[in-house]
Amino acid sequence: MPFRNEDDLVRWLQRRWPDRATNVRLGIGDDAAIVSVTRGSEFALTTDLSIEGVHFRRDLHPPRAVGHRALARALSDLAAVGARPRFALVSLAFPPATRRSWVSGFYDGAGVLARRHGVALIGGDTAVAEGGGIVVDVVAAGEVKRGLALRRDGARPGDLLYVTGRLGMAALGLEMLKSNARRASTTNRRAEGGGIVRQALGAHLYPEPRLGTGRYLAAHRLASAAIDVSDGFARDLGRLCAASACAAIVREESLPLPRSGTLLTSSTGRPRQQTVREARLDPLELALRGGEDYELIFTVPRPRAGRLPRSIKGVALHQIGEIRRGRGLRLLLRSGSEVRLAPRGYDHFRRAR
Repeated sequence: MPFRNEDDLVRWLQRRWPDRATNVRLGIGDDAAIVSVTRGSEFALTTDLSIEGVHFRRDLHPPRAVGHRALARALSDLAAVGARPRFALVSLAFPPATRRSWVSGFYDGAGVLARRHGVALIGGDTAVAEGGGIVVDVVAAGEVKRGLALRRDGARPGDLLYVTGRLGMAALGLEMLKSNARRASTTNRRAEGGGIVRQALGAHLYPEPRLGTGRYLAAHRLASAAIDVSDGFARDLGRLCAASACAAIVREESLPLPRSGTLLTSSTGRPRQQTVREARLDPLELALRGGEDYELIFTVPRPRAGRLPRSIKGVALHQIGEIRRGRGLRLLLRSGSEVRLAPRGYDHFRRAR
């Protein structure tokens, strides 16, 4: 059943997200939220849009995944600066015929992720999008100790280059969704490679922002620069290097590429087994330009590298290259040759990779 009006939706949200955080002075239902800020800390603020047809499709993405992904995008920005997330405001515009069950699923997805990371959902805005698709805007606020926030512009020549987790899995999951792999995986759960299917779909539908890693790097003063991987590893590394006025070389053999194995794909509704390469998916291309991994790229001065653990809260850290003088990105291939790495990925203005 659709909501009767905006007040009906606001009252529903007040019941769903009561003000339990002690530092929330005024939450959902007024003209603004009011929160207290502790001394000795800085607030990190970010905002992210999720637009139907650009960031998600209702025929591919369940409403819970849309809500989760919308909040994860903003939380990943906070992870990249080493902040602890504290508050979020979620705004939602949807067509008048949108069912209550879709809206409920959306807020379920955002709410579960928020609770897992101690984020208070304290408000937002709603609107009816006559003749348009669904649009989500998330504003998130996080707290970091004064002077410890990570930035993009701190990398220096000689710093070692790292990335968390595994690259390209989210892009692989999207390709599988597009080829009806979700339906195929549910019709043959015991098929070889089913774990790869679940991992790839999970990485795309329910990405996990690397908040614990970001806070660890900031608190221990390990990283000289950091950025999250939202528009593709190559594009976002290019942004870090541009901000730091430096170059980088990446070793192909060290990149954590998408997991190999047998996939279940389908273009007709009938499942069939294929490897990643048989499905004409290049693991290196997925890793470099796939996007929406929400992993962290960061740099560490060599004298500090010995203090860096192999993993943080179960998330593996991979040393994949180093920062150099100059401009641009280079890729050291397994063959030993070195080639230019174009900083390409997703571009919202070009809508192409």
